[in-house]
Amino acid sequence: MKILLLLPCLVFITFLSVGNTHASERTENNGNLILKNIPDIPNGIKSDLSKYQNVRSAPFRGFTQSGDEIYITTRFGNVSQLHKVKENGGARRQITFFDEPIGSSARQPSGHLIAFTMDAGGTENNQIYLLNPEDGSTALLTDGESRNGGPLWERSGSRFAYQSTRRNGQSNDIWMMNHNGPDAAELILESPDGTWWGPSDWSDDGEKILIQNYISITNAKSYILDIQSRTKEIVLGAIGKQSFNAGLAFDASQKGIFFITNEFDDFNQLAYKNLITNEVNVLTESIPWDVDGFAISTDRQKATFTVNENGFSSLYLLDTQSKQFSKVDGIPIGLIGSMQFSEDGDKLGLTLNNYQSPAESYVLDLKDNPLLYGDLTRWTFSEVGGLDVSKFIEPELISFQTFDDRSIPAFLYARECKDPQPVIISIHGGPESQSRPSFSQTIQLWIERLGAAVIRPNVRGSDGYGKQYLGLDNGFLREDSVRDIGALLDWIEKQPCLDSKRVAVIGGSYGGYMVLASATNYSDRLKAAIDIVGISNFVTFLENTEDYRRDLRRVEYGDERDPEMRAFLQSISPNNNIEKINVPILVVQGENDPRVPVTESEQVVQSLEQNGKTVWYMNALNEGHGFRKKENRDIYEQTVILFLEKYL
Repeated sequence: MKILLLLPCLVFITFLSVGNTHASERTENNGNLILKNIPDIPNGIKSDLSKYQNVRSAPFRGFTQSGDEIYITTRFGNVSQLHKVKENGGARRQITFFDEPIGSSARQPSGHLIAFTMDAGGTENNQIYLLNPEDGSTALLTDGESRNGGPLWERSGSRFAYQSTRRNGQSNDIWMMNHNGPDAAELILESPDGTWWGPSDWSDDGEKILIQNYISITNAKSYILDIQSRTKEIVLGAIGKQSFNAGLAFDASQKGIFFITNEFDDFNQLAYKNLITNEVNVLTESIPWDVDGFAISTDRQKATFTVNENGFSSLYLLDTQSKQFSKVDGIPIGLIGSMQFSEDGDKLGLTLNNYQSPAESYVLDLKDNPLLYGDLTRWTFSEVGGLDVSKFIEPELISFQTFDDRSIPAFLYARECKDPQPVIISIHGGPESQSRPSFSQTIQLWIERLGAAVIRPNVRGSDGYGKQYLGLDNGFLREDSVRDIGALLDWIEKQPCLDSKRVAVIGGSYGGYMVLASATNYSDRLKAAIDIVGISNFVTFLENTEDYRRDLRRVEYGDERDPEMRAFLQSISPNNNIEKINVPILVVQGENDPRVPVTESEQVVQSLEQNGKTVWYMNALNEGHGFRKKENRDIYEQTVILFLEKYL
């Protein structure tokens, strides 16, 4: 950890010898943001970007006990906080006032208390707090040091289960506590390995908990834990067999469970298992896409689930007794998340997001038509900084052929053109993630100010296209995903509206590795590269990422302790191939990042400088895996524009 002794509000500039050049370093935001080799941001960029940097969102966080009001998170200062909204289109009343953004939240069943998580400075060492929304008082419930998450209330509302690394800082164990704080916490399941264990649902009598054991994105098992005896029984999946089986909820009889599985298909399907007969019934056999969201009502009589159809969300309602379901019509095209029923089951709250609208809270009325459809009402109307979203460019779903004749999907944002447009390739992280057509004022800014087209590819290894596609980049296949970017560059060359001589790449986390790898392999075809919290060396990354997530990443990237795999990972790591990089690079990092440690950025910046390469570096001392504070995000976005205007 670096310690900087700086006076508030002053800017310090030093000059460091780097080959035949001089590197300037200064700080912003009271010393919390270090900028190296980055020129001063012109006032014109600051003023022009202001409206893009004042967009808000209001994702749904749950109903009040009565079901007449909702909770949301939104930002009116530097970070997002919890608010209450009393009616659709009504004012937002802020009820938390912290310097850090609120994480997950869960309201006490048949009560009003809220358990929520929050970390400090992006460390992801989340603590669990208890909020009384009536008077705004909060109490710290966990130990203040370990990593905690996923508070899941028992149906009676007297206690909750949660995941924590409290025992040894590494294991993802399951604990239970009431309202009395860390001294009341009980360890109820010790993780036997480095995989993730977490609670999914309580039985109605409070005697059992449905547990998920997440090993990888294509391998998960589920158990039922007996609270009294502390014994667990595997109910989904099998030891030694790789398949994804994530237990979701008990049914009303408590003799069966709903779960998501890929055991019977290439995609994740919704299924039901009878715990008495062990019979499994796949419910969504007719849907050739991933089921990626689920919620069940308090009385367990109905449920809802979402399907990822080529990046777009569809919403379904399910009768849990007959197992019949129907698609909900009239839902705006976009992405759906954060689904939750009101306690009486008459309403379904959710978050909707599309390319013209940031995340907003909606309520679906199910009282008159509980299993077929309902009236959808938009409850929040967030500010969009004065932007005319009707002029936003709609993403077009395209595909391109890659080196092994596979079709790679991508979303293209491009205006009709008279002259070829420069291109920005935005690569998602994960790698088990997916670029989807969500709201992005940043993409629209690039289109408007830079006149650029933006392409968001879902290279092999991306989620949403089946388990076979997910595994195409694992271990020794890692560089095949980079070759997909090469194929995209080939596709760009054939498009009359795209300028193949002016292409930039940008990406974060694993996407940051993809940016550095693209710069390593295709420098002669790129003009600029922006690496955000990216992996520069897989071996040092695996050795230095936090203990509680190391084994999870080895499943994807390979085990660096194996000599053959270690040699391969070293050979493909961008930091070991600096001489091949001949494109200007902007590197962005959070000092407290627990996932991709700051050393990954520091070492690649140092290597680039020592080899006389052009590199700009930005490090936020009060951030982690990405920037969550508006003051830091603003300067980051301004810097990206300055960098692209200069080099693209």
